[in-house]
Amino acid sequence: MNIFKAMKPDRVEDSVKSVDLNDLRARGITTILLDFDNTLGPDHAAEPVDFSYECVDNMRREGFALCLVSNAKSGRSANIAKMLDIPCITYAHKPNPSGVRRAMELMKSTISETCMIGDQIFTDVIAGRLAGCYTIMVERYGKKEIWYVALKRPFERIVRFFGRF
Repeated sequence: MNIFKAMKPDRVEDSVKSVDLNDLRARGITTILLDFDNTLGPDHAAEPVDFSYECVDNMRREGFALCLVSNAKSGRSANIAKMLDIPCITYAHKPNPSGVRRAMELMKSTISETCMIGDQIFTDVIAGRLAGCYTIMVERYGKKEIWYVALKRPFERIVRFFGRF
C-alpha cells in the first residue's frame, strides 16, 4: 500500500459515539482497537472520563471485544485500560503496524474482524491501514494537545484537504 492510501481512513466520524456499530457488525467486525488520547478522552489524562466509560460500555454492550492501543511508554495507558476493564497494548510504535498486529494477536482477531479507531492520521490511521484493518478516524476529543501532536495537525489538514475527508 502506498503512503497516500495509508493516510486515508475508511471512514471519518465526529466522535467515538458517532461510530455506527451496526455497520461495523455488518462488515464482520468483532474487535475494536482504540486509541485513548484525544480519542476516548482528554490528551494525556491520568484516568478515563465519563465519555470514555460511556463509549466502552456501549461497545461492550453491543458485543464488541475492545483493546486500547497506545504509543505511551509509561504505565499511564495500562492504568487507564485497567480502569476501563479492557486489555491494552502500550508502546505500540504507531504508525508502525506492529502494535496493531500485537493487539489483534492478543484479541485473537483477524484483519477482517478488526477496526482501529483514533484521532490522528500519522499514527492511528496509518498503523491501522498498514496492518490491513478497517480504520475510522474521529475528530479529536479536545483542543488541548501535547506540543508534538499539535505540530502535526496543520499537516493533517493538508492531507485531509487533498484526500477529501
